[in-house]
This record gives sequence, C-alpha cells and structure tokens, in this order.
Amino acid sequence: MLEQWSNFFFMVGSGAAALAGLIFVAMSIKPEIIIRNTTHKNRAINMLTGFTAVFMACSFALIGNQPLEALGFEWLVLWLIATAIFIRGYVIAIRSSMSSIGLNTPRLAGGTICYLAEVIGAIFLILGHSAGLYLAAIATIVLFGFLISGAWLLMIGTYEDEAQ
Repeated sequence: MLEQWSNFFFMVGSGAAALAGLIFVAMSIKPEIIIRNTTHKNRAINMLTGFTAVFMACSFALIGNQPLEALGFEWLVLWLIATAIFIRGYVIAIRSSMSSIGLNTPRLAGGTICYLAEVIGAIFLILGHSAGLYLAAIATIVLFGFLISGAWLLMIGTYEDEAQ
C-alpha cells in the first residue's frame, strides 16, 4: 500500500524541507525582533516544528518494507510531540499578547484540528486501517496552508515591529 504513496511523500517531504530551510533563513535576518517578542518566537518555533514534522512523517513513510502498524506508531509519537509544541506555543503567545497578528481562535482551532487528524490517522494505521493514510494526507495538505500562512504572519509581524 505504501508504494502507491511514495510520490506523494517524496513531493510533500521535499517541499517541507525546503520551506523549513527558507523559514530558518528568514528568521536569521531579524533574529533580535523574533527573540524579543514572545508571539514571534513561538510562531517561529511552531513553523519550524510543523515543517520538520511533515518532513519526518514523509521520511518515515518512505522507509522500505515496514508495515502500516509500524508507520502508525512512528507517526503517533511524532504528531503527539508536534501537537504539544503547537498548542504550547499558541498558549504562551496568547498569554503574552505582545503582538496579536494572526493570534485568533480560528487559527488555533484549525491548526489543532490538523494536528489531531494526523494523530487519528496514526491510530488508524496502528489498528491496521489504511484509511489513516488518507486522513493524514488530507491533514498534511491543510496543515501546509496553516504553516505557510503562519510563516507569512511571522514575516509581517517582524517588519511591523521594526517599523515601530
């Protein structure tokens, strides 16, 4: 079953790695603004964590000759950690509310739903249901949208803070 997905995982994993690199480079241009602002710092952590988790999930899926149950276990551990980091970062940023660009309930709910869908997809795989692949793939695609828009909000936020 996983062989049918290899192109998907290769494409998505490559994109995630490239975007993680671009986020890292973009952050290095204005590190002092990101470090001083709790919202920017946690958004940067969340963007890097999200893209890294997508890359790692795709890498795990491309490991040869492993059963779906093993992939499900790998994904479960990975996505639980990524979900915890995502929620923690949002909570800290909302509490500090130094800069509220993009800190809203729909973004928090949407991102959390994507991460939890990844966890549920992993559980399906552990239970031997290949439907977990479809759920995780759709969640990954939607998560990409949240991650890219979060990266954009990070860039806008650092420039607004610099202008002040």
